Amino acid sequence: MGCIHAEHARAVVLVEGLSDRRALEALAARRGRDLGAEGVSVVSIGGATNIRSALGVFGPHGSDAQLAGLCDAAEEGDFRRGLELAGLGVDLTRDGMEALGFYVCVADLEDELIRCLGDDAVEGVLEGQGDLVSFRTFQKQPEWRGRTTQEQLRRFLGTGSGRKIRTAALLVGALDLTRVPRPLDRVLMHV
Repeated sequence: MGCIHAEHARAVVLVEGLSDRRALEALAARRGRDLGAEGVSVVSIGGATNIRSALGVFGPHGSDAQLAGLCDAAEEGDFRRGLELAGLGVDLTRDGMEALGFYVCVADLEDELIRCLGDDAVEGVLEGQGDLVSFRTFQKQPEWRGRTTQEQLRRFLGTGSGRKIRTAALLVGALDLTRVPRPLDRVLMHV
């Protein structure tokens, strides 16, 4: 996959973190897209609260790139306010955000991927990277006993240094391309 510096991109996809970026880049590659060659850059903004400054750099008052984005449900308000303050909409609804190319994950990226893959496939990915034993230990912790495997997987992926980042592309690699989470599918279709 080619690489392009965001300041030279014709289109920029703004995402909260590195796991989101890795997932989108992996999905694009699986679909045979070379984002760099297409002039598309996926930019990790380091958290939803940085959306306003990212829109200042890449939006209509910056490089004026074609924009798209992906955020978690809990950060939808930050993205909505950022888009409105950048002059890209007024009183935006989720549909309004989507019309601009900004999509919201039901809970977060991991939740979307776990639901599309199913617990067994996610556990297979964990096994492949040597994390299944750690996950089994995690499941035995009192605060996680009795919770659904999906809840346990989602929380486990967020623990450990860099696990979410390491696992994102692997989870996308395990997806059936006819069952891609809607926000990931749509944000790439937008650019």
